[in-house]
Amino acid sequence: MAFMSTISIIGSGITAQHLRLDVISENVTNMNTTRTEEGGAYRRKLTVFQAVDGRDTFRNVLALTQNGMVSNVRHENTGGVKVVEIAEDPSDFKLKYDPTDPDANEEGYVELPNVDLVMEVADAMAASQAYSANVTAFNVLKSVISSGLEIGR
Repeated sequence: MAFMSTISIIGSGITAQHLRLDVISENVTNMNTTRTEEGGAYRRKLTVFQAVDGRDTFRNVLALTQNGMVSNVRHENTGGVKVVEIAEDPSDFKLKYDPTDPDANEEGYVELPNVDLVMEVADAMAASQAYSANVTAFNVLKSVISSGLEIGR
């Protein structure tokens, strides 16, 4: 049934945006962390998305046909989006002069995380809007399916 693949696509978007919001909240939580287990200040994390193509290639369909595996049922991959990596932002750390801080270097500077609250809030708003759009698409699909079932009565 075609609407099942649509549900999977919408679900992949909801899952990806949820993870993006989790990463953003981790960044905001650690925006003042000057010491991590790896050493040094906390480094901002970013989610990297990749589109999942929902179409089979001609070569795949031909191979399935030759093996007698294709019938009237469509064999296609479900599209959507997936998170392929949670990467670290390579931008430089901010420096603050505070020779009394235990994390200060020899010159008296403390490395602060490369997290910018304004950027994180903007990213969170974008992720929230994308999440809401996916929920709206799911509700529309649910309404279409419900209307289709009413026609069948």
